[in-house]
Amino acid sequence: MNVLLSVAFVLCWSSGFIGAKLGAGTADAGTLLMWRFLPLAAVLLTAAAFSRPAWRGLTPRDAGRQVAVGALSQSGYLLSVYYAIQLGVSSGTTALIDGVQPLVAGALAGPLLRQYVSRRQWLGLWLGLAGVATVTLADAGAAGSEVPWWAYFVPFLGMLSLVAATFLESRSRTQAAPRVSLTVHCATSAVLFSALAVGTGSAVPPADSSFWLATAWLVVLPTFGGYGLYWLILRRSGVTEVNTLMFLMAPVTAVWGALAFGEPFGPQTALGLTAGLAAVVVVRRGRGANRARRAAGSGAERPAAARPTAAGR
Repeated sequence: MNVLLSVAFVLCWSSGFIGAKLGAGTADAGTLLMWRFLPLAAVLLTAAAFSRPAWRGLTPRDAGRQVAVGALSQSGYLLSVYYAIQLGVSSGTTALIDGVQPLVAGALAGPLLRQYVSRRQWLGLWLGLAGVATVTLADAGAAGSEVPWWAYFVPFLGMLSLVAATFLESRSRTQAAPRVSLTVHCATSAVLFSALAVGTGSAVPPADSSFWLATAWLVVLPTFGGYGLYWLILRRSGVTEVNTLMFLMAPVTAVWGALAFGEPFGPQTALGLTAGLAAVVVVRRGRGANRARRAAGSGAERPAAARPTAAGR
C-alpha cells in the first residue's frame, strides 16, 4: 500500500510542473492560479457544510496554523513555480531546483523535530542530491540564454517555503482532518491569488480552451492527488521519507517533459533518474532497519519508545 501511495504521489506531484507549463502559454501565473483555486475553494467549502463532524474540535489557533501552512505550502510554493516557468525556466529545471528540499529538510529534522536520521538514510539523501545535480547540469546546459540568471532563484524560494510549511505542520500537537486541511489551504490560496490577480489587472480569464484544460489538469492531479498525498505520507511516514520521494520529482518530470513536449532526455538525465531511485531504496531500507532496532530495544527503553515524535502526533 505504501509503495502504491508513493508512486501515485510522485506522478501526481510531477504533473503539477507539466500542468504549469501547459498553462504558461495561455495566461499569467496569477490568472492561472486564481482560476485554479477559486472554483476549487467554492466546491470544498460547500462540501464542508455536509461534513461538519470533521470540523469539530478545530480551534481558532489550529485554523490559524492551517492558514499559515496553506499560505506557505500552496500559495508561496506554487507562485514561485509558476512564475519561474513564466520567466522561461523549464519545468524540468524548476523541479530540479525544488529537488534540493530533501537535503534541507533532512538536515533540519534532527534539531527541529528530534527525529533520528541514520547514516544509511543520510547516504540515501546525498545519493538523491547527486542524482538531482546530475540532471540539473544536463538540463541547464540545454537551457536557452534568454532566461535571466536570477530566475533560477525563484523556485529555490518556493522550495524553502514548502520546507517551512512541512516543519510548521509537523510541530503541531493536533492534526486536522485531511479534508479540513485541504479546504483551509485551498481557501487561503484562493483569497491570496485572487487578490494578486485583481491587483495586477489579470483576473479576467482568457477564452482559450487550452487555459481551462490546463486548469482542470491542475485541480485534479496536483491538488487532490499530489498535495493530498503529500500530507498523508508525511503523517504516516515522517519528514525524511516523504522528502526522499521528492528526489524523484526532477527525473520523473524530465521524462514526462520529454514525452509531452519533446524536451531532451540524454544519458545524464537517465543517470540522475537511476540515482534518485537508488536513494529511495536506501532510505526505505534504513528506515526499516531503524524500526527493527527500536522494536528489539523496546523492552529496555519503554519510556523513550512511548514518547510520540512530532510527525506522529
